[in-house]
Amino acid sequence: MKKLLGAVSLAALTAATAYAQSADNDDIIVVVGTRSEGRTALQTTAPVDVVDVSALENTGITELNAALAYSLPSFNFPSPSITDGTDHVRPATLRGLGPDQTLVLVNSRRRHSSALVNLGGSVGRGSAAVDLNTIPTSAVGSVQVLRDGASAQYGSDAIAGVIDVQLREASEGGQVSATYGQYATDIPLTTGERSASDGDTLNVSGWVGLPLGRDGFLTLSAEYLDREPTNRAGPDPRQQYPSLPGGGLDPRELTFDRINHRFGLAEAEAFSFFANAGLPINATTELYGWAGYQSREGEAAGFYRRAQDSRNVLAIYPDGFLPMITTDIEDFSAVGGARGVVGGWDWDASLGYGRNELGYGVENSLNTSLGASSPTSFDAGSLIYDQITANLDFVRSYDLDGLAGPLSVAFGAEYRLEGYEIKAGEEASYITGDPTLPGGSQVFPGFQPSNEIDEDRDSFGVYLDLEADVTDRLLLTGAVRAESYSDFGETVTGRVSARYELTPSLALRGAISNGFRAPSLQQAYFTSTSTVFTGTPPTPVEVGTFPADSPVAAALGGEALDAEESMNYSGGAVFTQGAFSLTVDAYAIDIDNRIVLSENLSGATVENLLQTAGINGVTSARFFINGVETETRGIDIVATYGVGTERYGDFDFTLGYNRNETEVTQAPSSEVLPGVTLFARREIARFEEGQPDDKLIASMTWSRGAFGGVLRATRFGETVDPGSAADGSGDEVLDAKTIVDAEFSADVVEGLTVSFGANNLFDEYPDATSEDPNLAGTFSDIFPFSGFSPFGFSGRYVYGRIRYTW
Repeated sequence: MKKLLGAVSLAALTAATAYAQSADNDDIIVVVGTRSEGRTALQTTAPVDVVDVSALENTGITELNAALAYSLPSFNFPSPSITDGTDHVRPATLRGLGPDQTLVLVNSRRRHSSALVNLGGSVGRGSAAVDLNTIPTSAVGSVQVLRDGASAQYGSDAIAGVIDVQLREASEGGQVSATYGQYATDIPLTTGERSASDGDTLNVSGWVGLPLGRDGFLTLSAEYLDREPTNRAGPDPRQQYPSLPGGGLDPRELTFDRINHRFGLAEAEAFSFFANAGLPINATTELYGWAGYQSREGEAAGFYRRAQDSRNVLAIYPDGFLPMITTDIEDFSAVGGARGVVGGWDWDASLGYGRNELGYGVENSLNTSLGASSPTSFDAGSLIYDQITANLDFVRSYDLDGLAGPLSVAFGAEYRLEGYEIKAGEEASYITGDPTLPGGSQVFPGFQPSNEIDEDRDSFGVYLDLEADVTDRLLLTGAVRAESYSDFGETVTGRVSARYELTPSLALRGAISNGFRAPSLQQAYFTSTSTVFTGTPPTPVEVGTFPADSPVAAALGGEALDAEESMNYSGGAVFTQGAFSLTVDAYAIDIDNRIVLSENLSGATVENLLQTAGINGVTSARFFINGVETETRGIDIVATYGVGTERYGDFDFTLGYNRNETEVTQAPSSEVLPGVTLFARREIARFEEGQPDDKLIASMTWSRGAFGGVLRATRFGETVDPGSAADGSGDEVLDAKTIVDAEFSADVVEGLTVSFGANNLFDEYPDATSEDPNLAGTFSDIFPFSGFSPFGFSGRYVYGRIRYTW
């Protein structure tokens, strides 16, 4: 806590002394966190960030999540590698909490989540969150981020905050742009530096605004992305081929390409389309709707199987093989509704559907147990999540005696039906032929027919939201929401907040709320097991991940998942003076019953418990459980300033800082497995230290006539990649690093702009793993950087862009 207070003092001083370097946002109207019309980002009772589309477009970054990570100090988006599906759908976090503890809205309506549950050893392990990268940047008008708990206003998931993506609305004009770039970097390997030019990325996007009727609009947006993979692997010094009959080395060892792994960003190709429309049908009623579709294919590498590896079949791969996990993601969403005025009430009714399907494939691999007849590519099955949401909202303002402003009254209801499905892969992806050899497709065994599930649940919620300027200086808000879920039951949440204006330039604000996050269907029902053969003669047994309420989990102390519960406290100050603004907000978030993935439970005690429960043939199991309690403390500071000069042009400066600490105060235990660790020290450390302890973003945008530029420096604080050693000796500490990005643009002719720039201009890398003597070894040379690095480990990216606007 002393470190946190010291950092708070330093950051506040930094922001105060840097006031001449920021931009004014006092006139931005927000729609998230308030149902009262006309509130600006600086007039709300809780902090709201508004990220304009220009901040997302004027960069070489091609993913919405990554663009937000370099715009918002409390938002992080790491780049793990060799983490199965997480290579393709990377999790993002707000305020250091779980990826699924932030609610995502599109046009103020709940967005469906990804079908993927993150199982690899990365940030967000065990979560199933919304994939913001399914939304093309060209479709976005702005992104509004409420940095406060808001379950009482929006329901489940809004513990860390709410991200509301506002789609572009235009009835005329348009834009088309093409961006091409690649990584041009010198990789600082401890085995010797090597240069790389890879990750070639082409992004073509555009939007057009069309009139719809006399006063309506139809905005169409599309994007194509083609990204080649990056590779930051070091050389593999191990013996690759079986020894010769006389014991000598195979001469092919001398000519073998030692960069045999692929460690970096996955290959990706995606096409995205969005349509957004609004049509007034009379003086008081408007129809609206939007729809989006993305098809995305990806390919990421696993661990290299050497020629002499027992999992290899020399008749198929005489030199060994690098297996690939492929994904085929299809994402679809559509929302239609109407809004208007009746009897003095503003009403809004909508119906939405969202679906995300992730199909797994395996290429350049084999099923060892099938020998030389094994196929080399496999359909490994698929995951499907879908959601139907119906909303009905009413808002009205009342002028009451004794209040300085109208009382805003809002109430409404939401019904949601969710479904989750697992489909099995082809037989060759999971079967075991020769029981003495590993079965299933190497790198990713397919889902078996016994893993197939098709589950659903529904929920219904109602809310009441009040907001009023009690005096000319005091704004009070209150909300209460009750929800009923068909699986875990009922919950009630509430929120009260206030803003008090001390002077026209200085105001205080704060909020207290409780919140919840319903267990996702992915966590409750995900199943992935493999059949292995043990003993003599070989006997088939099951190992893997089982549903939380399965007989296997129940025998080991598991039970149906319950909701996570939170308490949020926040308090801060807002200062504005002309074109300068400064906000300082501290927060505390206490969460009980956090849902996590247990350790792999095995051994004689586990097998005896399972056999006692009548379950034979299972030797190892893991499942999702409640029971982790955490306390998060932090502070956000944002300063902006804008200045225009006749000689040098216009400048907008922004300085943002976040400091965050999380402590696990309780870990789950089992009465039936006394002394057995359900949630190991490594997982606890991921919660506490797996994300930067602080983050600072300083940016400047400049324009003068036909020219413009962006300069940004982002400092990522210390991060820890936890090891498995109980004493922490295997932890990898990543020192703070600063990433500098720059872009210059010029208007060549009217409407045509040419830009070029560099992300990570100075080619910064995280600390090399093998620099730590405790971690030095073969695999720390092959995989030289940690996937916990908050800015990745790809190095410098240079790009050029041409854009035409009409």
